[in-house]
Amino acid sequence: MSDHRTVLLRRGEVHSPADPFATAMLVERGHIAWVGSEGAADSFVAGADEVVDLDGALVTPAFTDAHVHTTATGLALTGLDLSGARSLTEALELVRAHAAARSEERILLGHGWDAERWPERRAPTREELDEAAGGRPLYLPRIDVHSAVVTTALLDLVPQVASLAGYRAEGPLTDAAHHAVRAAAHGAVSGRQRAEAQRAALRRAASLGIGTVHECAGPDISDEEDFTGLLAIAGEAAGPRVLGYWGEWVGDAKGAGKVWELGAVGAAGDLFVDGSLGSHTAALCAPYADAPHGGTAHLGADEVAAHVAACTEAGLQAGFHAIGDAALRTVVDGVRAAAEKLGIARIRAARHRVEHAEMLTPGAVEAFAELGLTASVQPAFDALWGGDDGMYARRLGVERARTLNPYAALLRAGVPLALGSDAPVTPLDPWGTVRAAAFHRNPEHRISVRAAFTAHTRGGWRAAGRDDAGTLVPGAPADYALWRTEELVVQAPDDRVARWSTDPRSGTPGLPDLTPGRPLPVCLETVVGGRTVFVGPNE
Repeated sequence: MSDHRTVLLRRGEVHSPADPFATAMLVERGHIAWVGSEGAADSFVAGADEVVDLDGALVTPAFTDAHVHTTATGLALTGLDLSGARSLTEALELVRAHAAARSEERILLGHGWDAERWPERRAPTREELDEAAGGRPLYLPRIDVHSAVVTTALLDLVPQVASLAGYRAEGPLTDAAHHAVRAAAHGAVSGRQRAEAQRAALRRAASLGIGTVHECAGPDISDEEDFTGLLAIAGEAAGPRVLGYWGEWVGDAKGAGKVWELGAVGAAGDLFVDGSLGSHTAALCAPYADAPHGGTAHLGADEVAAHVAACTEAGLQAGFHAIGDAALRTVVDGVRAAAEKLGIARIRAARHRVEHAEMLTPGAVEAFAELGLTASVQPAFDALWGGDDGMYARRLGVERARTLNPYAALLRAGVPLALGSDAPVTPLDPWGTVRAAAFHRNPEHRISVRAAFTAHTRGGWRAAGRDDAGTLVPGAPADYALWRTEELVVQAPDDRVARWSTDPRSGTPGLPDLTPGRPLPVCLETVVGGRTVFVGPNE
């Protein structure tokens, strides 16, 4: 949907490669028609349906969040969110308060606990949860959503759960046992609750300058009704665009056809090759530093190769969730086998993608570049769990942890990057995401603010196969956001680059100063396809 009006924006700062000194922009029929100087803008005033005085505001392309779980994000926004709990005791108090406030709900849902940040350093026990929830069914996934703690009443709704992989009499459930209790819990969410959660998540995205989200759904984490319902809501209402990925293994044309019929743009997203580091389920080549095993593998190289080949032949984008070094090696081996079968040119042209891609070796980085794989990454993971004293270091040891999320190496190798949040694992927070990439906890992995910003705008569109969007140039979709911010600067890991780039002769457009501790820009308005989808208070 687009607005057919002609709108002239002027007296601001327009972030555009077409003109690094632009202060004005013209929008016609939902697309950018012109960017340029204030003096040249005068000639467009008479033909404009609306003239917007930016009053110095910054105009940028709207962000694209390349990895979101929309319904779960909405449920976290409207329900029990434990991400701010500072201890196990506080988390249990929040559960008690939530149960008391939601006495009419048959099953209680929560999200976001992280025992690594609690002084107790342990998950709540089933007995503790039974007491806090008053004996009612309760589903509480860990912050990474790859394991969960539950009450006895919820287990009673899944009679065969004790026979499934990942079941433990005490401690978080993983793998098939986790999927089974999650299905039971989410099955209690009504269609109305689901739609309300989806709308809440999209409203939140719009309020943060996000114009497009990549929904990463699939049979192991949601269901077809949830997926198609979200696409319908996004198609009917003024809000962010939703590009849907369905993470189900495809082995032939029939399987690919099902993905097309669902309205997905790819059989990608959370098609799991492994799990997560926090839940000890990411697949590693060597055991964890704090557990006597190397995680869990869900797919082998032959299955990866078959999926990639079937998708490529069907004209469908393929992709996988892979975090550990063993899982990423499986992906590389599988995609390379598909390239040997179909030809590397066809594989590269399909722009297959890998979600998270955290534990990349130098050889894997080279393979990503060779095979044309996009790395869909979440810099907030490093901000939250990185560093020599963070969760990653406890799971892997300091030396292995320091290799995670090598964004600079990926860019140097020519690997396309798309940034996202994995919300609700980490919050929707685009400028915070750019900051996390630019100020990675390991200085070797840092990239410039400009490179991170590009990966969070144009990079998301490129990851979905489009090169004509995510930037403010004539002909591009009019997806943009207005921001209140402080002075614009150029920030790069090498300050020699920054000094030259701030010289007017460089022609490098500036961006907000994202130095940690500085205030982040405030979104004033978000526009998608020429239609306003968010206006901030007092604007």
